[in-house]
Amino acid sequence: MDRLHVLLMGFISIVLINNLVFTKFLGICPYLGVSGRIDMAFGMGLAVTFVVTLSGTLTWLIDNLILMPMHLEVTRYVCFILVIAGAVQLVEMYVRKFFPSLYKSFGIFLPLITTNCAILGLCLFLNLWGRDNLLEAVVLSFGAGIGFTMAICIMAGIRENLHLADVPDCLKGAPITLITAGLLALAFMGFAGMIKWP
Repeated sequence: MDRLHVLLMGFISIVLINNLVFTKFLGICPYLGVSGRIDMAFGMGLAVTFVVTLSGTLTWLIDNLILMPMHLEVTRYVCFILVIAGAVQLVEMYVRKFFPSLYKSFGIFLPLITTNCAILGLCLFLNLWGRDNLLEAVVLSFGAGIGFTMAICIMAGIRENLHLADVPDCLKGAPITLITAGLLALAFMGFAGMIKWP
């Protein structure tokens, strides 16, 4: 029961309290670029969730089973980027084959998941947080993807409603989007300190 409690606290922590978008400001490019419509945002969130879960798990295994025992920690960045790029290629091929309209609507943002700093950041944070358990690494990776999906869907919902709002001309477009992103980050800062894990 204690192990389940730790995993649950870790999942809640990475989704709400230590959300990579709201607290670390990672993954901002797709967060702002693809959050215009809720369907696109949800699709991007699912793609990032798959990539970050697969990448976090594989990079943890590579780091703990190969790089650290052989004292090759200096190659982490190269190895991690190769794993992330491979996972993105899997997602891109799948979406292009089965969801061509979604693939076209993503445009350049789907291949740019490779350079999404939230994914690389999580892979590096797993090492910094001292996670020596594969199950914890998987839960944190999946939770980071769910947290990103939640953040981008909230932003997309707000931006869809902003089209109906009477926004001053000087704030239309990027300014109101950035103000909204800042207010969301401030709102989620209210959760800070509730859970001290990881």
